[in-house]
Amino acid sequence: MSAVVLGIETSCDETGVGVVIGRDLAANVLSTSIEEQARFGGVVPEVASRAHVDAIGPVIDEACAVAGVSLRDIDAIAVTAGPGLVGSLLVGVSAAKGLAAGLGVDVYGVNHLAAHVAVDELQHGELPDPLIALLVSGGHSSLLLMSGSKVEPLGSTLDDAAGEAFDKVARLIGLPFPGGPHIDRAAELGRPDAVAFPRALAHDPDHRYDFSFSGLKTAVSRVVREQRIDPADVAASFQEAVADVLTRKAIAACRDHGVDHLVLGGGVAANSRLRALAQDRADAAGIHLRVPRADLCTDNGAMVAALGARLIRQQAAPTEPGFPATSTFDVHRVLIGD
Repeated sequence: MSAVVLGIETSCDETGVGVVIGRDLAANVLSTSIEEQARFGGVVPEVASRAHVDAIGPVIDEACAVAGVSLRDIDAIAVTAGPGLVGSLLVGVSAAKGLAAGLGVDVYGVNHLAAHVAVDELQHGELPDPLIALLVSGGHSSLLLMSGSKVEPLGSTLDDAAGEAFDKVARLIGLPFPGGPHIDRAAELGRPDAVAFPRALAHDPDHRYDFSFSGLKTAVSRVVREQRIDPADVAASFQEAVADVLTRKAIAACRDHGVDHLVLGGGVAANSRLRALAQDRADAAGIHLRVPRADLCTDNGAMVAALGARLIRQQAAPTEPGFPATSTFDVHRVLIGD
């Protein structure tokens, strides 16, 4: 019998619950407080936490109904233990612990970032080994080398993450929060070569795989303040700069480590220009690119359930019941307590 895994994701402003049966996605239900957050121009932790409390029960019930299972059919529960907003994480972790205790099943407290990689299995099958993973989201921009059960961090953001830069630049050019999808749409009407924005750390040997987007954000601010340039051109040029740096470093990591598979994950991986440029450069370098469809890139419960199912197949030991929720979770650790 294939294991039925319930996955719970509450690291930020989305309450996500997914059900994975074996290797198949049976349900992926999401409730978001994004409209409420947009009033403040960003995520307010207290608002997010309260929204999770209201949503978690109904979203679990709906996910089970969509999957055609009852809670008694659940074999294991996986939950994001970090990184993220502690108040938000606590809602999901508390729900997972309570359910696991009541149902008498194992619980796996997992790393949010590792889940963004594991979700690709739901669309493209077993993850290749080894692989390079490029994770880009509102809080993280990371390059990882994954081999077997080991995760080796190669590089990360030194300041603003890519998704954070999208949000800040969107505000500068008068676009709503969250910035990513709005900049993506605006860029369709703009010219990516209209403004020669900087590519930080592009040729820095001491930071070959690291990222920095703070200076790019500042450059956009200066252009908006001092020049009359169409916001669509600003959006397209900014987006091109981000996609250029991310993909160049990802392809370089693959070449340097002799790895011919690259996986993109995280909310920014839904960006159309990043996906297209990554595909073009991967094809040119003879690298196989895997990118989950857009709805699996953003935070969701399916990715957590997918990682839980993967850990069960690998016969990983479940998490001890007293595990904490944590805003910091080293990227090389998949399970809390490892």
